[in-house]
Amino acid sequence: MSDEKVPFLDLVTVHRGLQDEFVDILKTALSTAGFIGGPMVQGFEQDFAQFCESRFCVGVGSGTDALRFALIAAGIRAGDTVVTVPNTFIATTEAISQAGARPDFVDIDERTYNMDPLKLRQYLEKECSWDSGAKRAFHKQTGNPVTAVIPVHLYGQMADMDPILDLATQYNLKVIEDACQAQGAEYFSKKENRWRKAGSMGHAAAFSFYPGKNLGACGEAGAITINDENLAQTCRLLRDHGQSKKYYHDIEGYNGRLDAIQAGFLQAKLRHLKKWNGQRQEIAQRYNKLLAGAEGGVTLPYEPDWSRSVYHIYALRVADRAQLQKRLDEAGIGTGIHYPIALHLTKAYEGLGFRIGDFPVAERAVSQVLSLPMFPDLTSRQQDRVVAGVLKSLAVASRSGSR
Repeated sequence: MSDEKVPFLDLVTVHRGLQDEFVDILKTALSTAGFIGGPMVQGFEQDFAQFCESRFCVGVGSGTDALRFALIAAGIRAGDTVVTVPNTFIATTEAISQAGARPDFVDIDERTYNMDPLKLRQYLEKECSWDSGAKRAFHKQTGNPVTAVIPVHLYGQMADMDPILDLATQYNLKVIEDACQAQGAEYFSKKENRWRKAGSMGHAAAFSFYPGKNLGACGEAGAITINDENLAQTCRLLRDHGQSKKYYHDIEGYNGRLDAIQAGFLQAKLRHLKKWNGQRQEIAQRYNKLLAGAEGGVTLPYEPDWSRSVYHIYALRVADRAQLQKRLDEAGIGTGIHYPIALHLTKAYEGLGFRIGDFPVAERAVSQVLSLPMFPDLTSRQQDRVVAGVLKSLAVASRSGSR
């Protein structure tokens, strides 16, 4: 048992039972030459929109495309400011920059690691001034209009959307959900007295189907979910060089189409997603039970009563992450870090002028979070190995600290 390797992620086992169906999808594409667009893309879009409880889905080439096109379609333009969080993958801010806008940040909630609505309110009230004529908030320092907010549903758990949406209404902001890690996650809206799916609450939402996601393609893929028909049509134009029909370009667009074969794979896998998410939730609950009361000051994931997380990532928080990761690696246990540096401090954004200490909660979190193995086929035996490795490492750290 001690020699058993536990991978951080297993993308082989999950596909083994789907091979025959995938071969049929390939045969269909080869026999029809339906490689771009067509019935497989349309079929997946219809099914995924229904899964997300959204009116429309627009399949695109990646999660980055999804974010970029959603922002552009929503009217974000050069000179605007779009607010998000510092502890996310750079695609979130790349999409803002590539839409012509300036990314800005608010800090996160200490427990959920998602956008803190109170910090967003403070940002809008203290760092911005309201222009009643333009019906816009303008950042006092840059003079830029603040036109959108991107709450990131990190690690498979939705941000606290009710107060974010209230602020967006008050300050005339577009809300683009970054749901790239949250396929199937749910949020209980007290305003509506019902559960809402990730991808159904903002003006638009972006999903990534990078292979390691809860719903992953066998390559690059993404999607936008939208309730507004005009916005959906604009996204369709943007993904295909602005073409309303072949060689007729209504606008200047991009090459951001969803590959038909990937759409076929995704449609096949979508039928299993509810079960896979349930397995992830059971694994997370077992982690919580086995790690409860561990020595060494470990913080387990926090799931509020308004949240149904789908645990794309199971992230612990410990003071000495490097030591824990090193000991787990030596024990043959794979781990990940999501993410090692807050974006406002990364080299790519040096020109924005942020400094260490600007967003202290996010900065602390990114220095301490460590992601444990999490995938639907993680066995109890493998999980026991992981937990034993964590507990042993924390106990050693605790004894060392007490000397």
